Amino acid sequence: MTTEQPRTRVLIVTGDPIGERMAGPAIRVWNMARALADVAEVRIVSWAPISRESDTFAMFHLAETDDAGMKQHEAWSDVIIVQGMSFRIFPSITRTEKIVIADLYDPFQLEQLEMNKYSERARWEDEVTKAVSLLNEQLARADMFLCASEEQRSLWLGGLSALGRLNPANYAEDPTFESLVRIVPFGLPADPPTQRRHAIKGVVPGISPDDRVLIWGGGIYNWFDPVTLVEAMGLLADERPEIKLFFLSARHFNPDVPEMKALTDTVAAAERLGLTGRSVFFNDSWVDYEARADYLLDADIGVSTHVWHAETRFSFRTRILDYIWAGLPVISSDGDVFAHTVRDRGLGSVVPPGDAVALAQAITGLLDDPEALSATASRVRGAREDFTWARALEALVEFCAAPRAAADASTARRRRSISHGTDFERILTMRPGLRRDLALFVHYARQGGLALVREKLGERRRRRDRT
Repeated sequence: MTTEQPRTRVLIVTGDPIGERMAGPAIRVWNMARALADVAEVRIVSWAPISRESDTFAMFHLAETDDAGMKQHEAWSDVIIVQGMSFRIFPSITRTEKIVIADLYDPFQLEQLEMNKYSERARWEDEVTKAVSLLNEQLARADMFLCASEEQRSLWLGGLSALGRLNPANYAEDPTFESLVRIVPFGLPADPPTQRRHAIKGVVPGISPDDRVLIWGGGIYNWFDPVTLVEAMGLLADERPEIKLFFLSARHFNPDVPEMKALTDTVAAAERLGLTGRSVFFNDSWVDYEARADYLLDADIGVSTHVWHAETRFSFRTRILDYIWAGLPVISSDGDVFAHTVRDRGLGSVVPPGDAVALAQAITGLLDDPEALSATASRVRGAREDFTWARALEALVEFCAAPRAAADASTARRRRSISHGTDFERILTMRPGLRRDLALFVHYARQGGLALVREKLGERRRRRDRT
């Protein structure tokens, strides 16, 4: 008689809202939980609101200050998957002796270089310092790391090497370190999308049922280059009035995500060129996750343009997965992971960053050649299976079915954190409480005076009000 082995208990910690409207981190967590539920007991804990339900895993909301509540979930778990600021919000996670997986699919320290570059220099440096410090804590402690591509694996191996994690113990376990840093990219649903209603063509004022629609499937952030795309539309507007550009979600539904300069610049460019409501259209609300197919299937081409900088090299443009899901030919800027995929697999056109003329030519080149457009769409549909969530999450599911600590776990857990080069880095790793609050007060007062202190207090108050 055999005794069934108990299932692994996996706790996933996130700070993103989980509901009808979800951004990338929450979509990823939701699909992780669904896949892991086949081999494990799963709980999601978020310090942001939760308004969805599941029959296969449990979800809990905790206030940012409720570390006592988190201790109960930590005690229950065998494996803890952390995202974003989890280590900073809940000290019990930082101190855990359980197996920790750090989900690093989003190199947010590189995003911070773009997100805050228009702020005062001191604030810009603070935000990047916070991101790097948080990432280094995870790199110093976690037993396994998730990334989205080979390029990202190289990035994180560099960080691990600098922190001493590419050591003899881990090398003896796996001299490639591929089991330490596993590629677990973003995915797409296994079932093809279905359209319940038209959401753009014949619905949005100014876009007729017969128009040709380019869709920008996501938010407008500083690391993208939508202005060049608008300028390309300006080159086409007079001679090709039937070509329309639709921005799916101009403004983020989560108030914790600030409105970025890229959005302001894009709206201004469309106004300056007289394109708003004529050739360029902005959807001011964030589209519900389950409703996005209605918009995608009303488009003819999916577009994603960016500038060339460090974030581009290591990015994983998840919106392009939605284009593949919807069978849309893709036009993208060169330089990132998906540009190679689009080019190598014939999924659309790749253009040099910042080149409006090349963009306009790529748009008309696809739309004016029905056979090429149809063949490209067919290849895109054929690529769907390679990017499903089931395939993307294989390495994570395999690990959680039989989890094990890193070979250097005893050293990593004793260290728990890295040495900190500045007083601000030291403050960031202090336990939440009055002492840390006072230290932050002094730091922000020195950086920006009472105005910055009031701004930070306001941000904290708004976060607590929302949760």
